[in-house]
Formats: sequence, C-alpha cells, structure tokens
Amino acid sequence: MRTGFLMTALLLLAASAQAADHPRSTYVTLVLQAFAAKVECPGTDIAYQDLVQKAEQMQLPEGTTEKVRKAIAWMHTGGKMGEKQDDDLMAEVAVATQATDLNQRRLGMPNWCEAQKTNLAGLIRSKGG
Repeated sequence: MRTGFLMTALLLLAASAQAADHPRSTYVTLVLQAFAAKVECPGTDIAYQDLVQKAEQMQLPEGTTEKVRKAIAWMHTGGKMGEKQDDDLMAEVAVATQATDLNQRRLGMPNWCEAQKTNLAGLIRSKGG
C-alpha cells in the first residue's frame, strides 16, 4: 500500500514538473477534468469552443483540442470511441487520469465537483447556462 502511494506521489510530482515545461500537459489535465466534471457533476456542461479558445490562449497548435478529446475518449472507453494518439499524448492522458482520480477520492466527489466550479471557470458551466 505504501509503495503504491509513493509511486503515485512520484508520478504526480513528475507530471507537475513536466506540466510546468509543457503547456500541453496542463491543457490535457484541464480538458480531462472538464469532461470528468460533465460526467460526474450533476448540472455541469462544457462548450467545446471554450476548450478550443483555451488551447489558443495557451498557444497550442491548431487541432490540439480534437487530438486530446480523441485520446481521452479512446483511453476511457477501452478503444471503443475516439482514436489512439501519439505515445506522449496518451501518457499525458494517463497521468491526468490518475491525478484526477486521486483528487476525486481524496476530496470526495461532491467536494471535487464544487472545487471544479472555480478551477475550471470558463471551461465548465451550468447546464442550460
């Protein structure tokens, strides 16, 4: 148990260090959390165009949002939806998934959902809003 926790902590530390150098890793985490909030948090929605605008603000290459969306869908459906992307992007999705899952378990889903309203302001919104 302790080894698993240590490995997760090291992975998260490495991911944080990598994200500081790679805006795409940060963006992958934001998109994954936005999709997770849409699925897990009642009354939450996302607008794809908001994700595209965020990628533009972060000066990421055109098409990044679609690649990230496809990678997340592929990984989270066991290959039934989306498309597998390059190994680096798939690794970023895997790390973002682990970090998000860890935060959801640590905070509990209601608290995680509440935190996302602030963390993802501009990327998620109330349904119908």
